[in-house]
Amino acid sequence: WEALIRPSRKVPPETVLYDSLDQPVIKVKGDGESRTRIVAPINSSMPEIMTNCGDIPLPPYIEKKLEDSERYQTVFAEHETSVAAPTAGLHLTQAVLDGINQAGAAIGFVELSVGLGTFRPIDTNDVTEHEMHEEYYRIDSGVWKACAKANRVIAIGTTVVRALESAAITGDLVGKTNLFISPGFEFRLVQALLTNFHLPRSSLLVMIEAFVGTRWRELYQIALDDGYRFLSFGDAMFLQRKAS
Repeated sequence: WEALIRPSRKVPPETVLYDSLDQPVIKVKGDGESRTRIVAPINSSMPEIMTNCGDIPLPPYIEKKLEDSERYQTVFAEHETSVAAPTAGLHLTQAVLDGINQAGAAIGFVELSVGLGTFRPIDTNDVTEHEMHEEYYRIDSGVWKACAKANRVIAIGTTVVRALESAAITGDLVGKTNLFISPGFEFRLVQALLTNFHLPRSSLLVMIEAFVGTRWRELYQIALDDGYRFLSFGDAMFLQRKAS
């Protein structure tokens, strides 16, 4: 399995990690890609270890432990394939989804596997040199046909945008995408976007500029001036794509 270990330098290969009962749980095998490590479970399966020894993988800026683990999960999640919640989806309670249906809009679900790279900041001086992470997605053929016929496609989150626009480019409804959406990108499908407020130096901010232009700075200034909450569990904004 691929894992993050902190502090990594203090945990060399062949290190065995123990649980609170001093039972061996995981062995560190070596280095992975993108500053990760390869680990192997001992005596149990990794899902069992996660259930028995793990905590909810909250972002580091959330310091308070959640009493209800379902708060960091969308109401429509089905498969355990993500390292984090697609945070824009957290705004959609069942009551909100019912209201959307009652308003006459169709709802389609896309399978997303949010990866570690989502949180990786841009650390190059030239944005175009940023190496984008891969994320797995699956789009049902019925959902894809509905999007193609829709008067307006509204994506819930930037990961959905990447999945839909990747499929529009490649024709692949299942696969991995490393699509880096930056200014000048020609959007083929998504016309509106619900998204949270993102971190500085984030590739997601670059996507937002591609989507609405430089006025994103004005929107973020409003959020800062009015005390909006950023990041996971934060506030969201509804964006309509700028005219081509």
